Amino acid sequence: MTRPTPAPAPAVAEDVAWFRIAEPSAVGAARRAAMQLAGRLGFTDGRTGEVGIAVTEAGTNLIKHATEGSLLLRAVRHDTGAMVEFLAVDSGPGMPDMDVAVQDGHTTTGTLGIGLGAIYRLADAWDAYSAPARGTVLVAGFGDRRTGGWSGASSPPLVEGLTRPMTGEEVCGDGFAVRRTGHGLQVLLCDGLGHGPLAARATQEALRLFMSCAATDPVGVLKTLHRGLSHTRGVAAAIADLDPAARRVRFAGIGNISAAVVAERRRGMISAPGIVGHQLPRVQEYQYDLPAGSPVVLHSDGLQDRWDFAAYPGLARHRPLTVAASLLRDAGLRRDDASVVVAKVD
Repeated sequence: MTRPTPAPAPAVAEDVAWFRIAEPSAVGAARRAAMQLAGRLGFTDGRTGEVGIAVTEAGTNLIKHATEGSLLLRAVRHDTGAMVEFLAVDSGPGMPDMDVAVQDGHTTTGTLGIGLGAIYRLADAWDAYSAPARGTVLVAGFGDRRTGGWSGASSPPLVEGLTRPMTGEEVCGDGFAVRRTGHGLQVLLCDGLGHGPLAARATQEALRLFMSCAATDPVGVLKTLHRGLSHTRGVAAAIADLDPAARRVRFAGIGNISAAVVAERRRGMISAPGIVGHQLPRVQEYQYDLPAGSPVVLHSDGLQDRWDFAAYPGLARHRPLTVAASLLRDAGLRRDDASVVVAKVD
């Protein structure tokens, strides 16, 4: 179930914190963090309170229904405003009918059944996907109502992604960035060598260089990153350049970044061994067809490469963030930093 997401791409998303929701105290921690974030973004006290209510309802649902429930708190910024967004992910039994589930009074546990309905009413942006025996992904975004929520556009984001640090780390060494080109969008995904702050520092420098890079072809961009990252640990990196009018993806990758165009079948894109910043082999660009409506997926080696869209009926119709969260939940590894980016252009 999807409500049109009012966010012109590319917005800048910051993954603020992951919460493992296994007990009521974790719900309280997530609520407080969400309200603090809303306050920092300048929300009114009333709207901040509504964000807290929605996070509480989502967290409570995870405890009641979920197996291995998690909640990610995000800040999304654009030149038209800012949004507090949360992503609730579980491996529970799933919901057979999301349209029914958001109606007040619907319940499977004998409670009042107002949780999802309350979130749906309060949110400015909403998307949810649920599959039997796999679980549910819920995305809800909240803008400042003084400016009409998230103002400026009504089209959904074209490119979205997620990062998650390995267990025991506070920061993630993976990251991604998106920029416009004259013909479409260009996406960079990076995996800093190793883990922790030094890996994160290398990736952040790569993202900075990417956003200011004069080169526009994928090979030229990677060479620019290589020159600029010699003082860091280095990164694995891949660039997908999407041209919707030509129905084409230009791609170049170095290191353990997986990428694929998912049409009638999944077609993998080729990355070469190496480390951007230290060991750059001959970089080669590859071109792939981009059929209308076909998602492009990039992910680090923090995800197993065995995922299959056939196991998720209807998922490709949902927001890129919802797609990314479903893959991260089912293919992500806790022993490594993980990141996944999904691009969808018509």
